[in-house]
Amino acid sequence: DSVLKGKDTLALLPTGGGKSVCYQVPGMALDGMCIVVSPLVALMHEQVSQLEKKGIKAVALTSAMTYREIETVFNNAIYKTYKFLYISPERIQTKLFLRKLPSLPVSLIAVDESHCISQWGYDFRPSYLQIKKIRELLPAVPLLAVTATATKKTVADIIAQLEFKKDHAIFKTSFARPNLHYHIKKDENKFETLLNTCNKIKGTGIVYVRNRRKTKE
Repeated sequence: DSVLKGKDTLALLPTGGGKSVCYQVPGMALDGMCIVVSPLVALMHEQVSQLEKKGIKAVALTSAMTYREIETVFNNAIYKTYKFLYISPERIQTKLFLRKLPSLPVSLIAVDESHCISQWGYDFRPSYLQIKKIRELLPAVPLLAVTATATKKTVADIIAQLEFKKDHAIFKTSFARPNLHYHIKKDENKFETLLNTCNKIKGTGIVYVRNRRKTKE
């Protein structure tokens, strides 16, 4: 509802909490195309594949494409061929993108993994700062930022860096996972404890250690 009303919106949802639905549903409801900024090529291809299976026209621009292929996508997008255009943050810096953007029928800008824009986030990606250029060229288009991880400091930074308008909305759901259990144990002989744990528990597991030497051991 917030996005459909044209408000800049930030959604803090856990992994698997439906972040893609937050922009795919309004993207389908709105007349025009949704630009999705995503940092992972594999994620782009996966979402495009899922949308295409549902008969929804979507495309991802990647570095594997030639200049002519990318230009063809942009030209097709101008005539409302696609509902979703997935791009990396690095794509925003290209002359071709900046030249074609004003002609695209964009109804929504979605920023996936939006914590990447914050220098307070764990995965700062400087190219995310270029998203401001989209805002400059398309000031009336609402922006939806989604992430599964953000402290209060990161949230404030996302809102500032993406230049959210004053009437923006923030939504946060619980990150509690009832199927996860945490047990903390202080032990002098960690290797022996680890071996005992491995022998007791069936199935697979992941062991985290401090450095490469410990990993080899």
